[in-house]
Amino acid sequence: METQLSKPRVLCVIGTRPEAVKLIPVVQALRADGWADVRVIATAQHRDLLDQIFKFFEIKPDDDLNLMLPNQSLADLTSRMIVSLDAVLARETPDIVLAQGDTTTVMVTALCCCYRRIPFGHVEAGLRTGEKYSPFPEEINRVLASHLGDLHFAPTENGRQNLLREGIPAERIHVTGNTVIDALMWASKRPLPGGFEPQAGRKLILVTAHRRENFGEPLEEICLALRDIAAARDVEILYPVHPNPNVESMANRLLKGRERIRLCKPLDYAEFIAAMKASYLILSDSGGVQEEAPSLGKPVLVLRDCTERPEGVAAGTAALVGPHRDRIVHRTLDLLDNPGAYDAMAKARNPYGDGQSSQRIVAALKQFLV
Repeated sequence: METQLSKPRVLCVIGTRPEAVKLIPVVQALRADGWADVRVIATAQHRDLLDQIFKFFEIKPDDDLNLMLPNQSLADLTSRMIVSLDAVLARETPDIVLAQGDTTTVMVTALCCCYRRIPFGHVEAGLRTGEKYSPFPEEINRVLASHLGDLHFAPTENGRQNLLREGIPAERIHVTGNTVIDALMWASKRPLPGGFEPQAGRKLILVTAHRRENFGEPLEEICLALRDIAAARDVEILYPVHPNPNVESMANRLLKGRERIRLCKPLDYAEFIAAMKASYLILSDSGGVQEEAPSLGKPVLVLRDCTERPEGVAAGTAALVGPHRDRIVHRTLDLLDNPGAYDAMAKARNPYGDGQSSQRIVAALKQFLV
């Protein structure tokens, strides 16, 4: 009989809410399969938002580095995380380490694994905009993670092609789909909170805008566009405002108290799914929303000039409008007024996954380790 000590040890490192949403399905699938000793490490790059996800998915980290500090710089976070995470790797002696996405946590995890010659598996590998500072610092983080990594779980064929162009060996790349769809399907079967339905006769527009490259004038343009939309149509706009002062101060200055615009604190994962379900369309600079919304039949207008997820634009589930006031207003009003334009986006097929991505990742890990 196989003992716990004889099982390969898989360390899953998680720092932010999006990472947790997308990596926990892999943790669940690994534990259900039973052949690996699975350990979860939280860096807590985002403290409160991360804790919500662990609670919702009923996952308790085996170790919590609790690295978040107010107003920390990227350099400060990176340096402290390298020291802390290296000590974890020395203590845990994993056979492979997994991390998801493109945050500082992911880049540092890949680097520390390379220093200790521990295999690193990158979930959601191969996303690229080709622009070093857009998004910042995510683009450079994921490029570095790819070249430090050993196994690459690309969500789409486009991601695979990006990796191949950069010289990543084909045998180390696995096209799996995106685990965010696994998480969404699991969560949608659970009771979700209410209270997000708009008044009768109105349509709800859900907004997320918080990316670092949109700080300043771009976010001001976005906020002014929301004011224009609320003035032009009888809609409800719901904007969960990120606590970063660069976002919160701008949103409050330009939008607080405006008719048909509701600002609120960040929603937890279950609340956000409920809000997406209740919405008519979504305006977002988030990457994960571009992947989730098509499964719910919600068009996404992307508040960025470029995206590392071109599959949605090609499939018609998303459209790039950038942080540009006139373009945001024009495309939003078109979707509100033109049923044909709306249906073309709402009924397009989701190119990002089928809910089985975690199973494919677990199968590839088992082949690599066992």
